[in-house]
Amino acid sequence: MPPERPLRAGIMGATGAVGQRFIQLLSDNPWFEITTVAASDRSVGRPYGEACAWRLPGDCPPAVRAMTVQPCAPGLECDVVFSAVPNDAAGAIEEQMAAAGYPVFSNASAHRMDHDVPLLIPEVNPDHLGMIPAQRRGRGWGRGFIVTNPNCATIGLTLALKPLDDAYGVRRVVVTTMQALSGAGYPGVPSLDGLENVVPFIRNEEEKLASEPLKLLGTLAPDGAIAPASIAISAACNRVATRDGHMEAASIAFEQPVSPEQVVAALRSFRSAPHRLGCPSAVEPVIVVRDEPDRPQTYLDRDAGHGMAVTAGRVRHCEVLHVKFVLLSHNTIRGAAGGAILNAELAIAEGLIP
Repeated sequence: MPPERPLRAGIMGATGAVGQRFIQLLSDNPWFEITTVAASDRSVGRPYGEACAWRLPGDCPPAVRAMTVQPCAPGLECDVVFSAVPNDAAGAIEEQMAAAGYPVFSNASAHRMDHDVPLLIPEVNPDHLGMIPAQRRGRGWGRGFIVTNPNCATIGLTLALKPLDDAYGVRRVVVTTMQALSGAGYPGVPSLDGLENVVPFIRNEEEKLASEPLKLLGTLAPDGAIAPASIAISAACNRVATRDGHMEAASIAFEQPVSPEQVVAALRSFRSAPHRLGCPSAVEPVIVVRDEPDRPQTYLDRDAGHGMAVTAGRVRHCEVLHVKFVLLSHNTIRGAAGGAILNAELAIAEGLIP
């Protein structure tokens, strides 16, 4: 059910790249109204328009430009908090906010693998919101809680794996990523490292891509614990010279041989639970399958579904495993701010935020 009135939204880490994307997406969202922006001490007390160098196409919404930047601490005048706080500071700040009664929807990695925190992709594991009562009990929180969205590359891969695992049982995955420069934040990768170059190392990225899908595809037990999926994932992550859009080449082995045609049918038949619930950020189809031999392409396909869809293509037989294909997702929309906003929409639709 949509809220009776737009919920007041606060954005922590609002001056950074993901914080700006939160502002851009929330400014047109009918379920939220931006009422508070918060950032580090060097920005506190300044008008947002002065504290922030806006890096997205178009202008910052005038009402947000005029807002005074607040500290990332309890006392924010909002009903819901979206966190783009850097990982090294996010853990303690998000716990403080949740303890003070705020529902926190985080893009940071600090709490993703906590045993009592949902790591959520609404189309994949909406039932994992069932962890929240145990989280509140265990931590002594009342109205507040923390929900995280996964790593940007994990989201695209796991959305594609979900219908395949449901239909045929995924057992092994070998995935190589070609990840955009914006995934490193702003200013991100130095120009002389990114230009005419591929960097075959992104710190902690391969570990996240190997572990996070197992929690996402795991089974929720009655006590709120997650039994992880039994899938072996080998990941190689690379930074390439594109601005936005993470491409991934995946080879998959199933419980028994599966044809490319069966994979295409499973991907195309997948339906979005949050879209059915009327969540404004949800799109249908959430997995777009291209038939052209040279698609998806980063520039042409990263904005599919307003940046919220995953595009798959080049589905074909794998000479080593069973089937291989290429997938693409928008890393700062689907893989960051847009994903966290959809998490909040699902929580509202499920009645977790009155």
